Amino acid sequence: MNYTEAKSKFINTWGSLGTLWGINKAMAQIQSLLFISPNALSMEEIMDELQISRGNTSMNLRQLIDWGIVSKEYKAGQRKEYFTTEKDVQELARIIAKERSRRELQPTIKVLNEISNIAPDGTKETDEFIKQTKAMCELTETADSMLNKLVNHKQNWLTKSIFKIFN
Repeated sequence: MNYTEAKSKFINTWGSLGTLWGINKAMAQIQSLLFISPNALSMEEIMDELQISRGNTSMNLRQLIDWGIVSKEYKAGQRKEYFTTEKDVQELARIIAKERSRRELQPTIKVLNEISNIAPDGTKETDEFIKQTKAMCELTETADSMLNKLVNHKQNWLTKSIFKIFN
């Protein structure tokens, strides 16, 4: 396999993985292209490389910037915007975990707290509902707390945390 084939395979695989993590394929492919590129890329370079439309590229770059994964760079004497992504895989994982907590776990905890605190009415169904939703809320809060502890360790947070778990 040569470089071009390997690059294409990496971008396509990362794009497919992205859909499993709740982001669209083009968004994951843009991030993966920026991740393996030695230099920041313009929107036109991204569009040409991935064969996607300007609108799709623009929308996904905005989302990646909102996630804190991609940033803009300006080059002196150039009017174009260039884009780059975090190159440290552990920092990238930390940013993604933090954002997923904010976007997914914390809103879920809020809803679970709200629905598990309904007034009991003495029926088995209501009692079971309260019991199970409180248990789910506690589990979600524990998962979010663990994730936040991992996220707040900057250097080698993932490796250090895994070693602590197994020691």
